[in-house]
Amino acid sequence: MLLAILFLVGGIALILIGADKLTDGASSLAAKFNISDIVIGLTVVAFGTSMPEFVISMISSIKGSAELAIGNVVGSNIFNTLMLVGCAAVVAPISVSKSTVGKDIPFTILASIVLFAMANDILFDNGQQNIITRSEGILLLGFFAVFITYTLSIAHDKNPEDSDTEPTKDFPLWKCLVFIVLGLAGLIGGGELFVDGACEIARFMGVSESVIGLTIVAAGTSLPELATAIAAARKHNSGIVIGNAIGSNIFNIFWILGASACVSPLPLGNITIFDLTTLLISGFLLWIFAHSKMSVNRIEGAIMITGYVSYITYMVITSGN
Repeated sequence: MLLAILFLVGGIALILIGADKLTDGASSLAAKFNISDIVIGLTVVAFGTSMPEFVISMISSIKGSAELAIGNVVGSNIFNTLMLVGCAAVVAPISVSKSTVGKDIPFTILASIVLFAMANDILFDNGQQNIITRSEGILLLGFFAVFITYTLSIAHDKNPEDSDTEPTKDFPLWKCLVFIVLGLAGLIGGGELFVDGACEIARFMGVSESVIGLTIVAAGTSLPELATAIAAARKHNSGIVIGNAIGSNIFNIFWILGASACVSPLPLGNITIFDLTTLLISGFLLWIFAHSKMSVNRIEGAIMITGYVSYITYMVITSGN
């Protein structure tokens, strides 16, 4: 148990350091190549901070632990939308551009809708089991290809609304890349340590695999996104905050679940309609808040955090029944 606690503390330390370096490197790289912060957040940062989810889900799929693979993704996406954006907004209100409200957030809602439809065979197709098949995994990867194509097409679209940032530090190219690599290494390594420690503690307490995936593992693998978002919010890089949350959610569903399902079909097990519905509601809540005044303020951030805490509380209470 002592070793597990040390893993938790060490993981958090690495995550915080890695998030700060990654944010500096990514922001400087965006400015150097005239690429908007939102695109860097949607691609480089989102891909890097989604690596813990990718590793956990792929290994779980290979080992036949589908509940952990799917629970990790669903739980991480709920965490990203409610806790990541919520905490960042409490630190500093987040400005959101019209293109993000009109295109990017709806894309992540679409990803949640697609997952909801694929994961409810009993409800929609009168199937015997809720399962994400290999063919559906290929379809998810197709959606991912569309998303990447779209993101690259807007790479140089600098929107004045995305520029509510502090002056970006002008690092040499090599230093930007070093910061990004070291930052990602710290985030991924810290996330792994945290998950190992948290899972050991959770199993010691007798918590089920599905609940571990939806809560402990999901929160642990999302700590890189959370740390990056808070670091970016403190530096007033709103584009990276929103891009990181949206990009990570899309990566998680289209890329991670798609690739995992191609390796081995993913039965949902104890992942319920309630969990998938919570994922959908969180996406619509973000869109409503962002659409109202093209920003997410501190009060709205607090509401999102409260929503996540309520969801986790419900999960913990029902897991004991």
